Amino acid sequence: MQLTVIGYWGGFPNAGEATSGYLFESNGFRLLIDCGSAVLSKLQETISIDQLDAVVLSHYHHDHVADIGPLQYGCYVTALIHNKKKTLPIYGHDLDQAAFQKLTYKDATIGVVYKEKEALSIGPFSITFLKTTHPAPCFAMKITDMKSTVIYTADTSYQENFIPFSTNADLLIAECSLYAHQDGTSAGHMNSREVGHIAQEAQVKQLLLTHLPHYGDHADLIAQANEQYKGKINLASTGFVWNSED
Repeated sequence: MQLTVIGYWGGFPNAGEATSGYLFESNGFRLLIDCGSAVLSKLQETISIDQLDAVVLSHYHHDHVADIGPLQYGCYVTALIHNKKKTLPIYGHDLDQAAFQKLTYKDATIGVVYKEKEALSIGPFSITFLKTTHPAPCFAMKITDMKSTVIYTADTSYQENFIPFSTNADLLIAECSLYAHQDGTSAGHMNSREVGHIAQEAQVKQLLLTHLPHYGDHADLIAQANEQYKGKINLASTGFVWNSED
């Protein structure tokens, strides 16, 4: 399995970059997790629009879905240009019916419901879900191709059940919106110390900090998480690649 970070900023993208978007590849199948602001533009630095096989959305906040509309137009126009019909499935929860209905656009994309208690099979991937603590209904994901396992927390404040959910994962992609001295409980976000605690208790092999804040020194996030977790920690960045074979 290979992961490429397309976007990683929280809230809004820095100039020339994007908010949440993560490209997973295995056995020639390409899966995009979340599609935030500017993700479509940055995605095309790695693959073309017609190479994308599926999209899964954690929730419907703009920094995770803002480029769904542009992606739908992109799929529609690309199909016309190449005279090749392809309907892209976009998976989302239906706890917000209005948002879910927008995932279907002509013959270009079709919205498909996933359920919290049901495993989702997409190409070589199997995905299970965990509801997070966030102002909008949101789901973390355990993504496996039966060879390696990646946990994506999506947006959430600290939950103890992330520990069993993440146990022995090859990679934990954890939102880290706040520094250690900040409390994100009411905002539905985690700080660096909480993320490090989950990684250590779950004994994950690597930790990737993402959904990063627009202030402070991001190196402090690593140092603070490292006080709890003694494994390998990276900061998400545009184009960052993790490979399960590395």
